[in-house]
Amino acid sequence: MIKFAIVEDQAMLRESLACAIGAQSDIDVVASLGDAALALEAVETSGATCALLDVCTENDSSGIVAARKIKAARPDVKVIIMTGMPEITFIEQARNAGVDSFVYKNVGTSELLSIIRSTMDGYSTFPLAQQSIFSDAAQLTDTELAILRLVCETKTRKEIAAELYLSEGTVKRHISEILAKTGYDNILRLAVHAVSTGLIVPSMTKGSQEE
Repeated sequence: MIKFAIVEDQAMLRESLACAIGAQSDIDVVASLGDAALALEAVETSGATCALLDVCTENDSSGIVAARKIKAARPDVKVIIMTGMPEITFIEQARNAGVDSFVYKNVGTSELLSIIRSTMDGYSTFPLAQQSIFSDAAQLTDTELAILRLVCETKTRKEIAAELYLSEGTVKRHISEILAKTGYDNILRLAVHAVSTGLIVPSMTKGSQEE
């Protein structure tokens, strides 16, 4: 039986993970918390044999820092890092911390369960570093880029739909596709990153962007 600990600051996601993972006959969720700073204590108290830690958790605690502490104190415990942010450096940081596996939050439940079990069997899973849209804007279609540009200009979904002659439902679907492609779980966070890295300049016109 795998004794499993979950460290995730978003309560809804944490509860969903606990429900899905705990429903497995070979996995028992023995700890579920939102602050990575408490992860080592939770693992030692609960007797967890595997821990899933988000990179960024409550109180600005780092799952990677917590992972390093867990591996130093309890090298027998398997540690999996997860994140919804496509920061290439996280993978290397996780490796350096001695993490056993690494997953992005956009994986399906069946794939996550497979990674948990293979990690417990001694296999490590590390994805190829996801290229961020900020270095490869071609991942997004012209319509998706136009929607992201308008989000960066603080336009509402209704305003975006009117400007691009789309239905609000279509805009919502495109936003979901944008998030799936980039690994982000929030379009506003993505917009902030797009502006800060220079991919999107809010004042530019659609025509100048395409050039």
